[in-house]
Amino acid sequence: MSPADRANSRRRQPRRRGSAANAAKPRMRTVRETSAGGLVVDGLDGPREKRSAALIGRTDRRGRLLWSLPKGHIEEGETSEQTAIREVAEETGINGVVVAELGSIDYWFVTDGRRVHKTVHHYLLRSTGGELSDADVEVTQVAWVPLSELNSRLAYADERRLAEVANKLIDRMETGKR
Repeated sequence: MSPADRANSRRRQPRRRGSAANAAKPRMRTVRETSAGGLVVDGLDGPREKRSAALIGRTDRRGRLLWSLPKGHIEEGETSEQTAIREVAEETGINGVVVAELGSIDYWFVTDGRRVHKTVHHYLLRSTGGELSDADVEVTQVAWVPLSELNSRLAYADERRLAEVANKLIDRMETGKR
């Protein structure tokens, strides 16, 4: 048998439960988490070119600044809409009201020896005031970003998709006013 055949035959063999290799690894616990957040937009009633959204920038482990939508854990007794409003205000300094649901994102990651399945509910919010602030310890920077630049600024594909949903929703709201 050639070395390549031996390697392929090893790959095809099923892993046995209870084997010495598996016994050495503790089984990772799976945890489900639910959060909410949103895209808070200033100038919803004004001209398209003046509309902007408050984004947060966080520094990742590699030292890169990644821009994303504000979000956080749903507290006991809160609805996802209330959480979105609270988290946007905490992470950006901007107050808002929910205009529409944008959709949910779910993903998996591993942290502290746990496998986490996270679902985040996102909403479109209309800015009602406040001042940009990066006072939240989890946030490195905050910025108003023109809606036309969200696709190039947001770090995560799922959030870019939600920004497209928001833009289409805003267009429909605008069309409905005419």
